[in-house]
Amino acid sequence: MHWDSNPSGPTPARRKFRLGRRIFVTTCAAAIISLPAYGQEAETTNAKPISEAEQLRQQIVDKGLAFLAKEGQSEQGTFSDRVGPGVTALAITSALRNGQPIDDPMVAEGLKALEGYVKPDGGIYGNGRLKNYETCVAMVCLAEANKTGQYNEILKRAKEFVTGIQYGEGTKDPSDPWYGGVGYGGAGRPDLSNTAYMIEALRAVETPASDPAIQRALVFISRCQNLDSKYNDTQFADKVDDGGFYYEIPTTKIDPSTSEERFTPNGGLRSYGSMGYTGLKSMIFAGLTKEDPRVKAAKQWIQDHYSVEKNPGMGSAGLYYYYHTFAAALDAAGLKTVADSDGKEHDWKADLVAELAERQNEDGSWSNDNQRWFENDKNLATSFALMALGHCQ
Repeated sequence: MHWDSNPSGPTPARRKFRLGRRIFVTTCAAAIISLPAYGQEAETTNAKPISEAEQLRQQIVDKGLAFLAKEGQSEQGTFSDRVGPGVTALAITSALRNGQPIDDPMVAEGLKALEGYVKPDGGIYGNGRLKNYETCVAMVCLAEANKTGQYNEILKRAKEFVTGIQYGEGTKDPSDPWYGGVGYGGAGRPDLSNTAYMIEALRAVETPASDPAIQRALVFISRCQNLDSKYNDTQFADKVDDGGFYYEIPTTKIDPSTSEERFTPNGGLRSYGSMGYTGLKSMIFAGLTKEDPRVKAAKQWIQDHYSVEKNPGMGSAGLYYYYHTFAAALDAAGLKTVADSDGKEHDWKADLVAELAERQNEDGSWSNDNQRWFENDKNLATSFALMALGHCQ
């Protein structure tokens, strides 16, 4: 892991370029705002005006979906299937959440491909190395497409599978730091990202927040927050205490000097952007309200580190996953604006749409020059970008 090479943000020349480009894309959106949509009359009585941000969002979403349909999908209906069904699930979810019907050819083929990954144990995965992650994102996708109940049985068994591999009373004592968590493959070290995917999958199939599996997961998530409170009894709770979140909870002796990216000099775990938004979203899905001290602390961290130009604490690493968690969490929290560390209010949806418009490739895709976490894969980065844009409507 490495820190952002320019943690203070873009250079003056880069800021000038970005400002010019942002003015350009906004002007383009304004120029076309009065044009009728295809197949509509030029004059529409009592039509609600479409904002410039929404007009621009629709443009870049259309280009992104066209890329996935024409360039990303294989003849088998999958996307980047060399790494299993995960990217396929994300791509189809991104299409559904941006208005594509289930009988759209790309969507229908992708859904059929996902069914081919259903295993006898109820999981939906490839080689088994990522079986929790893959099953959870597939559950979200199939739940999104389950308008007539055609996936009810698959989703029922998938729910039993992911809750069965969670660390619970049978495998960990509630006092164990890993209690309630889940990792990529179930067994082994749990992490915040996979535990959050499980919560989202359970809520997607209408599991109530009070469900024991979700409440167990909340215990683990609370221990992943840098907050000195009764909810975090790990050795890391008071070392940073900034309200942010970290990815995993080490259970062996650590030497902070061996990984400056992960640890503070006093042995604390550094908070970073994508985990901050993941933590907030998960706590909301688990039923916590805005009055809960954990939610308040998470929101304060977000305010102190607001950015659409980088993944705070990680720079360009995992940037598109960050955009997805950023949008999902703020949407779940019902926030229309976010104040930054200077108190300036931001329309986060408009900010994110403009940023993603700038970053979109000519072919309609998105990709990350930073290859960490495989975001150089256009299918993966594009799916994350489109899922984020789905929250910006």
